[in-house]
Amino acid sequence: MTGLDLLLAGVGLLAVGAGWAVVATNQVVRAGLWLVVCLGALAVEFLLLGAELVAWTQVLIYLGAVVVLLLFAVMLTRAPIGPSQDLDRRIGPASVVGVGVGLSLGTLFAVAYGWTRYELPAQHGNAETVGGPIFTTWALPFEVVSVLLLGALIGAVVVSRGAK
Repeated sequence: MTGLDLLLAGVGLLAVGAGWAVVATNQVVRAGLWLVVCLGALAVEFLLLGAELVAWTQVLIYLGAVVVLLLFAVMLTRAPIGPSQDLDRRIGPASVVGVGVGLSLGTLFAVAYGWTRYELPAQHGNAETVGGPIFTTWALPFEVVSVLLLGALIGAVVVSRGAK
């Protein structure tokens, strides 16, 4: 086992622990912050595996947009910031299902792939070859989507204020 394998395992355990904290907490804001830790750990996993474009996409889309949208929704809907009785749930059945799914997926991957090492192809893409067309050919659609999202955010603020 190499140092990279140990680092991957450590960051993976951090992601799993943060994911567990997301579903185990009874406070919406803390769940959102644990989600930041979990998604950030997944981005680090992608970086360690050499998929930098996927890692930065994870950071931009999930950490930069989805979590911010979640926290804006909490603020705009006036959801309770502290512990909420609506979020209290029985952990036992969820634990059984989660452990069962995790063991099933682990067994599936172990049977399908084992510990076989796969060699990388001689030519593989990097962030420059994949990201170049995004910011040249697809720059206008990218900006149109950003304006659309801005309009949706303004609409959410207007709807949340209500008619007077």
